[in-house]
Amino acid sequence: MTAILVTALSHDGAVRDHNEDSLVVGAWTTCAVTTSTPQTLAFPLRDPVVVAVADGLGGHPAGELASSVVVESLSRVGHLMADEDLLRDALIACNETVFEQAGLDPSWTSMGTTVAGVVMAAQSVLVFNVGDSRVYAHDSAGLRLVSTDDSPPLGRGQTHTSIVTQTLGGAPVLTPVEPHVARHDVDATTRYLVCSDGLTDVVEDQAIATVLGELTGAEAIFALWRAAMTAGGPDNITIALVERAEPADPAEPAAAD
Repeated sequence: MTAILVTALSHDGAVRDHNEDSLVVGAWTTCAVTTSTPQTLAFPLRDPVVVAVADGLGGHPAGELASSVVVESLSRVGHLMADEDLLRDALIACNETVFEQAGLDPSWTSMGTTVAGVVMAAQSVLVFNVGDSRVYAHDSAGLRLVSTDDSPPLGRGQTHTSIVTQTLGGAPVLTPVEPHVARHDVDATTRYLVCSDGLTDVVEDQAIATVLGELTGAEAIFALWRAAMTAGGPDNITIALVERAEPADPAEPAAAD
């Protein structure tokens, strides 16, 4: 049976005093905690498997709570989301849940988070995001961005921006979102990189492509984390590498004497 392998790491970075990123892999979540080494999980592909990173908004209250709310919500329904409309509805529900939680304590007003990820199913891959966390695809053709940044156009000389045009939560009152959801054909050779902007704000796409072209699994994740830390690690860094492990071909029958 085809399996989904996910290798991931979530870290404070070199500057922040705590981690506001959260991660969901299938029914498993890592909520606003630091993992010191990459970890790999394997799932038989019976039902869809969701893998997503939620990046709590810096400069807003309770970013770690907002990101935790989202990944915990996705962990409960991810196995049902093989359809674009169901996934879109789940993300809209996540947005409403963040606002509901924010309303429980005045100090949580305007808490919010981005989210980006994939739903791996037998016949398709769904790529989704709200905000500027990213999903890349990597195969023999190289690296390509397959999510859609919710950011204004960059000005001359800019390589990134801290402005995000939509998030889950992040405002004093309920604000609707329009999640980006796209269906991709299954290709067993394509790997998906899901990450917060703690990686992509400081590590160029070409450098990411070089790492993924040379390394796999935990070695690739560690090299990407190290590249972000070498560049100053100014933000939390969460990275997940998602790939299919196809069953081996049956052994050829022995030739008759």
